[in-house]
Amino acid sequence: MQDDSIQKINRTLGIYSRLVSGATINKKEEAVRYGVSERSIQRDIEDIRNFLMEPDENGGVINTVVYDRSKNGYLLEQIYDIKFTNPEILAICKILLDSRAFPKNEMDEMLKKMLDCCVPMNNRKLVKSLIANEQFHYIQPKHGKSFMQNMWDIGMAIEEQKLIEFSYQGVRAVKLHKRVVEPAAIMSAGMYFYMVGFIKNIDKQERFDDPDDLNPTIYRIDKIDELTVTDEHFKRPYKDRFQEGEFRKRIQFMFGGKLRKVRFKYKGYSIEAVEDKLPTAKVVGTIKETVRDREQDVFIVEAEVYGDGIEQWFRQQGEMVEVLK
Repeated sequence: MQDDSIQKINRTLGIYSRLVSGATINKKEEAVRYGVSERSIQRDIEDIRNFLMEPDENGGVINTVVYDRSKNGYLLEQIYDIKFTNPEILAICKILLDSRAFPKNEMDEMLKKMLDCCVPMNNRKLVKSLIANEQFHYIQPKHGKSFMQNMWDIGMAIEEQKLIEFSYQGVRAVKLHKRVVEPAAIMSAGMYFYMVGFIKNIDKQERFDDPDDLNPTIYRIDKIDELTVTDEHFKRPYKDRFQEGEFRKRIQFMFGGKLRKVRFKYKGYSIEAVEDKLPTAKVVGTIKETVRDREQDVFIVEAEVYGDGIEQWFRQQGEMVEVLK
């Protein structure tokens, strides 16, 4: 009797696992698989259905087992509510590949895990096929460094409000600098991840153009070496907490510096592209001007940004942008 009970438990769990993976359960096939009657398989399915129909701790029903006549079997009706859909997983994979933020071996591993865990089994090959070419020709960043553990350690230091120590060589520096920093946020832009923080171990009177500048410094995480999370805590009152969302609106180029207000004419084709790039941008007026031998609307735009990175963007726009202020 005990052996029969164990066999039933193992059989029911096996059927449940395949239902969760997106498989369709056929009673006759399962009866052959486990060497039992179809009636036993039916009872197993009813046990699973009754279990799933019990409300969870939030008072909702997650899934239910239904019979699909077209597939001649049972499946979970709401399985796609707790898994990514094929379009969602395809979009996420494409964004990951386009980021070019990770070494190839890490990128391949992340894509494999996402496909294995999130895509319903019967459509997995299709999604793999749609990303296969881009994955094969993936070009990793030149630094080729694994930095995800550092990023996680920084995240934990932010959560626990601990100072961090590390060596850092910026893009313009000729030697490594030792830094003690109060980490405030992790952000991404372009191909890189950044840590935003407040330096604690330098003389601001000597090193800063403006010693009273309260804005944070920005570090590329892949350039951080010898990272140590110290036991020294920092305290920042809730009212003075770092406003990551507001900072993000004004820091698109990952160059630190003062908050500036810029005003310019935009003579390009898509003002939406400017508004997407500069979330604080506001069109304050339009005028008619001759651009490229034809008259068109020219937008007067104002925006708030941190640092000097905006000037680099202005230069990239060429004749489409005329700086007014």
